[in-house]
Amino acid sequence: MAKGPYTTVRGQVLRVRRGLRRRRLEWTRGRRELVPRQFRNLVDYHIHTKLCGHAVGEPGDYVREAIRKGLPEIGFSDHMPLLRIRDRHLTMEPDQLSHYVSIVDELRHSDGGITVRLGIEMDYFPDQMDEIWAAAQGIEFDYVYGAVHYIDGWGFGDSRRLSSYQGRDPDETYERYFDLFCRAAREGGFDIMAHPDLVKKHGIVTSVPIDDMYETAARALRDAGVAIEINTSGLRMRAAEPYPSLPFLKICARHGVAVTLGSDAHAPHQVGMDFDIALRMLEQAGISEIATFQRRQRIMRGI
Repeated sequence: MAKGPYTTVRGQVLRVRRGLRRRRLEWTRGRRELVPRQFRNLVDYHIHTKLCGHAVGEPGDYVREAIRKGLPEIGFSDHMPLLRIRDRHLTMEPDQLSHYVSIVDELRHSDGGITVRLGIEMDYFPDQMDEIWAAAQGIEFDYVYGAVHYIDGWGFGDSRRLSSYQGRDPDETYERYFDLFCRAAREGGFDIMAHPDLVKKHGIVTSVPIDDMYETAARALRDAGVAIEINTSGLRMRAAEPYPSLPFLKICARHGVAVTLGSDAHAPHQVGMDFDIALRMLEQAGISEIATFQRRQRIMRGI
């Protein structure tokens, strides 16, 4: 019989612990916020716009929030249109891509005392990458995030479809996710892999030795020269920890994988959210610089 997401005692205990941790994080968020001097060398490269259909606020509101917090540099990286899937609550439509670029370009050239980068979050589909890149031809992105949101057509990260986890084997889900993640790093042509262990988003756990998956993924990233992000949005999900986990981050650091930062903000107040935890993770992993990008050239910056 296929296992459900929380059939094991270990899974149930972890679920309770994560729930408590998530509440504690919410209660302490206000007093944990970094002060401007602590933001001065950081970036937030994972910011969305309402064009994706599941974010709120005007792009300028995100910029103003970043300025208020003291971030010197941010980047918008909204969801690239899904060419073979139509869902206005997941990504912008293909005919909106040029509008998105225009919006960010306008912000880039405004005099706000902050650097604004143009990025995109591009889904990895093994049989569609030539078609997807063709749709982005001619756009001068500063960086391109690669993302695995689909496992063989299953949108496992979609919070509207949690019932789809029923009857699925968590071990197989993890193994297939990391297989696709490694393929995306090697074949996708991306600069950064977004939320590197997104498979844990809804709190499922695996009994398979996870460090083996981390090692394989870190080697794929190293060999391809692709960076990862510490994405703090996992702290707002059932996973109740950033993507990647600290053990995964430490393995990536050991293999020399570059790291940047992203809040995955879908509302202005989420810009730079929980970066105190991201900074602590960088320190614990022995990482003293972050990756920044300009016209797809990586520039390392000390923190």
